[in-house]
Amino acid sequence: MDTGINEPAIVVIGGGTGLSVLLKGLKRYTSRLTAMVTVTDDGGSSGRLRTELGVLPPGDIRNCLVALAETETLMDQVFQHRFLQGGSLQGHNLGNLLLVALTEITGDFISAIREVSKVLAVRGKVIPATLEPVVLGGIMVDGTQVMGETAIRDYQAKIKEIFLVPECGPLPETLQAINEADAIVIGPGSLYTSIIPNLLVKGISAAIAGSRASKFYVSNIMTEQGETDEFTAADHLRVIQEHIGKQIIDYAVINSGQIDEERLKRYIEERAVPVRSSSDEIVKMGINIIERDLVSDTEVAWHDADKLARVILETINMNF
Repeated sequence: MDTGINEPAIVVIGGGTGLSVLLKGLKRYTSRLTAMVTVTDDGGSSGRLRTELGVLPPGDIRNCLVALAETETLMDQVFQHRFLQGGSLQGHNLGNLLLVALTEITGDFISAIREVSKVLAVRGKVIPATLEPVVLGGIMVDGTQVMGETAIRDYQAKIKEIFLVPECGPLPETLQAINEADAIVIGPGSLYTSIIPNLLVKGISAAIAGSRASKFYVSNIMTEQGETDEFTAADHLRVIQEHIGKQIIDYAVINSGQIDEERLKRYIEERAVPVRSSSDEIVKMGINIIERDLVSDTEVAWHDADKLARVILETINMNF
């Protein structure tokens, strides 16, 4: 593994499980990683802490910190521990509580993230998309306006458009990382609730467009009920372009690996199906297509962390 400035500088943008998987793969090849993570979550432990204490939702931040931890240690398990009983503690994640406690002790969320990064020996940086208490709003195809990430997910009609309230700006560190990046990777993750909210933060899409980095969009392997039913990879890219008003992607990374029937059965209840590429439409957008077998050998149809990381590294090495 290279060290120091010889390692590629990579910015990853998103949230949820997909982002954590990508980070686990990339950290094996570079420590010059910056993860920009959405902060619109209002469900589960994060949502409760946000409502009761007025803090930024720590869940996706915590997951990324653990994903970037140098080794799998007992401390990693501690940060991911969820209380199964205990009255008001039930359902809370210990890592979330520790981040909130450190925010109170250090005086701000960024300092709390830095302290946790030291404890976990994190490879890279994790930065919230914004430090402002932003709410995700959605306009549905039936014309209804819905406020809150969970409410948007649960609403029966399809999503037409999402927006942030209030308008918000990024951290200076994020803009600097984008400017210095060799690669910027958007996704994988929930299109409307994990990916696009980051791109709506004022100045982010313009910074990406102006960066010399190679820009990737990693398409999800499966569609997601309530967000991307029947979507192709081209549909994902089209929606991103519509929301930010410009085409900023150089490469679309799409899975071409087969998913066995046993795993597909797990998605029947969620009405999820493999994402088709619609490669002709993507080419018309001026985007290069990279199709690889990216499926993990686990019991779910997720990306394989190492396969995905290698695609990114191989592509940017060609461009150096």
